[in-house]
Amino acid sequence: MMKQCMLEAKNIAAGYQGRRIIEGLNFQALRGELLILMGPNGAGKSTLLKTIAGRLPVMAGEMVLQGKAWDAFSVQERARQIGAFFPERIRTEHMTCREMVEMGRYPYTGHFGVLGKADRLAVEEALELTNVTELADKDLMELSDGQRQRVLLARAICQEPKLLILDEPTAYLDIRYQLEFLSLLRKLCKERDIAAVLSVHEVELAWRAADQLLCIKDGAMAAYGTPEEVLKEDQLQKLFEIDPDKLGKDGSPELEQYAKMLGRGR
Repeated sequence: MMKQCMLEAKNIAAGYQGRRIIEGLNFQALRGELLILMGPNGAGKSTLLKTIAGRLPVMAGEMVLQGKAWDAFSVQERARQIGAFFPERIRTEHMTCREMVEMGRYPYTGHFGVLGKADRLAVEEALELTNVTELADKDLMELSDGQRQRVLLARAICQEPKLLILDEPTAYLDIRYQLEFLSLLRKLCKERDIAAVLSVHEVELAWRAADQLLCIKDGAMAAYGTPEEVLKEDQLQKLFEIDPDKLGKDGSPELEQYAKMLGRGR
């Protein structure tokens, strides 16, 4: 059965202060799937994610959410449709994990933040789905990075979004928690029939987790398709400007990773 399109971008351009950082991007995010963005630093991945999240305006092209034009949604409606997760080193004083997750209900409670029965049920469900119920009453700053990332995901899930936007959600995590986090994200997308658009740096994680990959270089689309279609030697060399003769030989952890992906590592 063909999966429904949650988000479609048609020839999108976006940027800052009138300057276009990304341009000519075309892609779809489907229900129940992960669309992973890859590319070198400064390629425009964060710009695209901030544009989808509504933090930056669309400068050209068209975005369609659930078959409805982007500008047809009010700010509040969009906040209910899209849950955003951007990298941040949280610094709070005496905030529990439950209180952090409750912030995800802001699009429903407004400025006063008074939670009703439905809001509290959504909070408890988000805590349970992300396996942090036992941490609910702990101070957020007492958690490990991996636990804190799950709490932030719970906050995004608590919004009951149809689309999740995540900018490098596996940053700060070791490989075990990276895999655990992405496995949880895949499970949530399938069970809730939502779409996720996220960026990662690690090629192996993209290979394991992505349903579709969008590779961006210099603000333009370099490749788009399944991991099997995209993660080929010539594509990786072009995307990251890798000298094939140096793969696995110069001691760079990043190049060593690519070499292993291509079966050329030590």
